[in-house]
Amino acid sequence: MPGTNLTREEAQQRAQLLTVDSYEIELDLSGAQEGGTYRSVTTVRFDVAEDGDGAESFIDLVAPAVHEVTLNGDTLDPAEVFADSRIALAGLLKGRNILRVVADCAYTNTGEGLHRFVDPVDDQAYLYTQFEVPDARRVFASFEQPDLKATFQFTVKAPEGWTVISNSPTPEPRDNVWVFEPTPRISSYITALIVGPYHSVHSVYEKDGQSVPLGIYCRPSLAEYLDADAIFAVTRQGFEWFQEKFDYAYPFEKYDQLFVPEFNAGAMENAGAVTIRDQYVFRSKVTDAAYEVRAETILHELAHMWFGDLVTMEWWNDLWLNESFATYTSIACQAAAPGSRWPHSWTTFANSMKTWAYRQDQLPSTHPIMADIRDLDDVLVNFDGITYAKGASVLKQLVAYVGEDEFFRGVQAYFKRHAYGNTRLSDLLGALEETSGRDLKTWSKQWLETAGINVLRPEVETDADGVITSFAIRQEAPALPAGAKGEPTLRPHRIAVGAYDLGADGKLVRGERVELDVDGELTAVPQLVGKRRPAVVLLNDDDLSYAKVRLDEQSLAVVTEHLGDFAESLPRALCWASAWDMTRDAELAARDYLSLVLSGIGKESDIGVVQSLHRQVKLAIDLYADPAARETLLARWTDATLAHLRSAAPASDHQLAWARAFAATARTPEQLDLLEALLAGTQTVEGLAVDTELRWSFVQRLAAVGRFDEAEITAEYERDKTAAGERHAATARAARPTEEAKAEAWSSVVDSDKLPNAVQEAVIAGFVQTDQRELLAPYTDRYFEVLADVWESRSHEMAQQIAVGLYPTVQVSGETLDKTDAWLTSAQPNAALRRLVSESRAGVERALRAQAADAAAGAAR
Repeated sequence: MPGTNLTREEAQQRAQLLTVDSYEIELDLSGAQEGGTYRSVTTVRFDVAEDGDGAESFIDLVAPAVHEVTLNGDTLDPAEVFADSRIALAGLLKGRNILRVVADCAYTNTGEGLHRFVDPVDDQAYLYTQFEVPDARRVFASFEQPDLKATFQFTVKAPEGWTVISNSPTPEPRDNVWVFEPTPRISSYITALIVGPYHSVHSVYEKDGQSVPLGIYCRPSLAEYLDADAIFAVTRQGFEWFQEKFDYAYPFEKYDQLFVPEFNAGAMENAGAVTIRDQYVFRSKVTDAAYEVRAETILHELAHMWFGDLVTMEWWNDLWLNESFATYTSIACQAAAPGSRWPHSWTTFANSMKTWAYRQDQLPSTHPIMADIRDLDDVLVNFDGITYAKGASVLKQLVAYVGEDEFFRGVQAYFKRHAYGNTRLSDLLGALEETSGRDLKTWSKQWLETAGINVLRPEVETDADGVITSFAIRQEAPALPAGAKGEPTLRPHRIAVGAYDLGADGKLVRGERVELDVDGELTAVPQLVGKRRPAVVLLNDDDLSYAKVRLDEQSLAVVTEHLGDFAESLPRALCWASAWDMTRDAELAARDYLSLVLSGIGKESDIGVVQSLHRQVKLAIDLYADPAARETLLARWTDATLAHLRSAAPASDHQLAWARAFAATARTPEQLDLLEALLAGTQTVEGLAVDTELRWSFVQRLAAVGRFDEAEITAEYERDKTAAGERHAATARAARPTEEAKAEAWSSVVDSDKLPNAVQEAVIAGFVQTDQRELLAPYTDRYFEVLADVWESRSHEMAQQIAVGLYPTVQVSGETLDKTDAWLTSAQPNAALRRLVSESRAGVERALRAQAADAAAGAAR
């Protein structure tokens, strides 16, 4: 029985047999306000290959009921042909076939298929679709694979006063029926419908006779917070930059961006109708880092209109290329587009995306960038740090390797050659080989078809006068994590070496830069021989390659003292990232990482880096520090957060970031009193606006330490009776340090399947508190008792939230590893669930090594 899975071989066989021409889809959503199910009628026209007369195939559908199946005028019995997620199609005719399917499909609250949400502010229902990877079949019968492109014509009946948005321009409704024009040929997973009484703002992008209508949508309850002008500005910047770089006009008729509720991902690249999580409509003050991340998301999805929508991967093994290209070009746009607000975006990339990639690449589930995607189960857990961040890092390396102009000339040829079609990686590499003259086959084999990460170390020798007599770069290929497939691999790296010295103003400034190819185990750098040794030698300066970088002893000593003194943000970010990586690898004790951060963070101007350091220090103390020293280190960190909060410039981003860091860890009676006083307004910090979101972070901490209970949480919700307020209140209730609160939270997630995706996520976030290890200890066994049933009975998104979120990550012990191993042996989970649990187990294993290193460092002093 296939269940809801689809294998690559099945998809290949179907693609050889069928060519899909068009879909006509009629949906009756007039009862959406009440929920339940809706009528879905699909008519598909497709052709069967010359040798396919009488062949069999199937179309995909997930639906509570199928009423009619008509194939080429013949009525088929749904009871005989519909099972699991498939309708069997036997006796196909060579040439044109016409299929009509009438079904009842279900609204969801999981963020998959057609999601239905009721806003507590106006009691109105709001709908949107999310189809990637395989969920168009939850709304209409479809050949659910990316290489069976077709045109899609939607007809939608909706309640009075609602708006319907799809891939094609929005028509005028007649009797509440919206008849859309057919789309161009696209894949089913990027079709979309967004339906409800949404608020909208409209504009247009115009240049050289081109005119593209632009729309931004959100719920009316968020309209007062919608900064449409800023969103349009980023969007126009993307249109300008991408159309110039790609030399291909935007390929769809309009461009709508829809901020939708309870969205599982950041955004989705539906053709001409991008959906974005509505947390990006900021209700309260946020730092510039949040605006930068939102802008990157907007540009990422816009880049997909060309790479992903116009030209689409043949199968999901090239998902990495889809996502990596959008990530790379979105950040390149932020860095290089004229007038960009974020020219430092590569610093953010080094600080956040690369850190994600390095973490993912050291898990037992690490895999080549070009992953082997055997079926849908594989791809559903492959939206990871390798697919997005390592892939984008390697694309950045590829651009440095072939040249930026040559790279984009190849991309231009690729779009023109394959518009509205499907491709493989070899199609892009072939275009790049043509424009650059480089042979990329070896490069591809070493970078895209192998797993793991290299380490680069400088080897510097000097004479008595401090003049360099020998300089080389040693490359290492550490063993892959236990359980990972493949062999360690040395790779070619295009890198820069930066030489930094302290200036008269105390700043570390780059005096020299050498760019070269590193290949093999040892690469000489003769350009630096005969020159005075600088204070700091930084490998992979400008972050061109993907590798872990280590500092030589002298450089490390200077950086430890002066990390905050680099004049530029990117070398600071690279050194911060290296220190964090050493902490995770148990090469730097957690207590020493804390000291390093405390010595340099006050000089760190990049707010995104500051906020990352906040998260990493808290994680290091909670999971990587010797448990015997944990409380002392937490006290030291919390005192520092309060001191920085009080000294930060009033109303600055840094002040807000330190307020959040303080709220996350406040622990003494005096510190908790301050949180209460700030909430009550009886104390203030000059310039700090204790607004809605900041209030909730204070409330959640006070609930987690037992200061606040149901009465205070309910009172705060009464101030914020919104969907966001509901989520925050759910987190606060689950965070309370009582057996009753934990049992209630656990039951609402595990014993019941009624919570919507966003509320379930909020409950899990509150349930797991690092200060509550003893209270949570009994749930380790309960987790393993229920996990297999949860995985079988819930949708993928909901099951993954539970599998990852409720794993006993805070129980750092050999016992947790043993219980995990016993479960993996006895339960024999499928590959997707095995991967998620094994990744979580690896986190505990890493924490044990780091705790031992920290304890050893403490004992040595």
